[in-house]
Amino acid sequence: MNLWMITKVAFRALAKNKMRAGLTMLGIVIGVAAVILLVAISRSAGVVIQKQFHFLGGNPTITVISGSRTTGGVRRGAKSAVTLTMDDIAAVEEECPLAIAASPEIFSTGQVVAGNRNWSPNVIFGVAASYLTLCDWTMETGAFFTPDDVHTAAKVCVLGKTVAKKLFPESDCVGAEIRIKGVPFTVLGVLEMKGTNLFGFDRDNLVLTPCTTILRRMKRTVFQNIWGFNVAARSAEQIAELKKEIRLLLRQRHRLEDNEPDDFFINNEWRFVQTIRTGTMVMTWILGSVAGVSMIVGGIGIMNIMLVSVTERTREIGIRLAVGARSRDILRQFLVESLVLSLVGGMIGSATGIAAAIGATYAANTFLSGDKWPLMISADSVVISLVFAASVGIFFGYCPARKASRLDPIESLRYE
Repeated sequence: MNLWMITKVAFRALAKNKMRAGLTMLGIVIGVAAVILLVAISRSAGVVIQKQFHFLGGNPTITVISGSRTTGGVRRGAKSAVTLTMDDIAAVEEECPLAIAASPEIFSTGQVVAGNRNWSPNVIFGVAASYLTLCDWTMETGAFFTPDDVHTAAKVCVLGKTVAKKLFPESDCVGAEIRIKGVPFTVLGVLEMKGTNLFGFDRDNLVLTPCTTILRRMKRTVFQNIWGFNVAARSAEQIAELKKEIRLLLRQRHRLEDNEPDDFFINNEWRFVQTIRTGTMVMTWILGSVAGVSMIVGGIGIMNIMLVSVTERTREIGIRLAVGARSRDILRQFLVESLVLSLVGGMIGSATGIAAAIGATYAANTFLSGDKWPLMISADSVVISLVFAASVGIFFGYCPARKASRLDPIESLRYE
């Protein structure tokens, strides 16, 4: 008896009692659907957490901060000496091939006034023209300032969505004039909305201006010294190599001898993101394993039903053995029936899990503010779930199949 005929017989036998077959598959359906749904949600949550971990979110970055100075034999720690300059940032962008963008974040606060309205944003940042690349951010309307604006310390700015709504609730703010600490600025555009991060910080409640404008127009200084800057790498895997490039470049620019310590510090913020990513992966495996338990429960249900089926079809098995069927044909038939139950349940569960993941992602994006939750249905979770379901069917179906194949033909024919 070939495999095709065995499969047809298996489907015919299961179709005789559709309700029982459906209830038997229910455990497999729930298990597969739960695995796909939980893996999709945990991976999507991991992506959102990684985006929100950094202050404004964006590419994998490292932070370079000024070094320390020693007074009376006491080393004061980071930022006690201003050892970095705007030229250092330009050099990193030009001479470090692994860096895609570099920018300071010169911090300031103050009242922003537009006509008869005013607002105090969380922060006013002085940044470079490459800041959007650094943070993987885009403009909603208007345009970002250019390198020429940075070079000339132009009195221009872009607004976060929250600031734009507060100052210009009913009109387009592009081209409008605002005043920051009494200094007039022209609004070039509005940043795309980012929402709040995990710490409750509104990332849209800010104003960005050229870093040189903050230094010259607001801090009233002609010096180009800065406390630090951020550098974005092309990929997380290149962070360590980029740190080496920056360290060698800055030591060379600052004319440090081999026996002299660095007059700057390089912090790898991305290592915390990597820790979060590892934790997310572990949680994914834990949730997937918990959901997999329901598949094992479903497998036990398959074994019970198949044992009942063997008992109900004892006379049929005896007839088939009497007319020449071999024990291995009976074994294969019941194994295929178990496999069909688990695979059909797995396919229904896969479709259910994918639909549930799409629904959960849509609900998260509809009712939760902040970064959009990506749809993270991975092919590997679907394939692994189906393979596991098939394995469960074969494992738990073997005992009933073996019992059926070892029945005595004469005793089976006498069975009522």
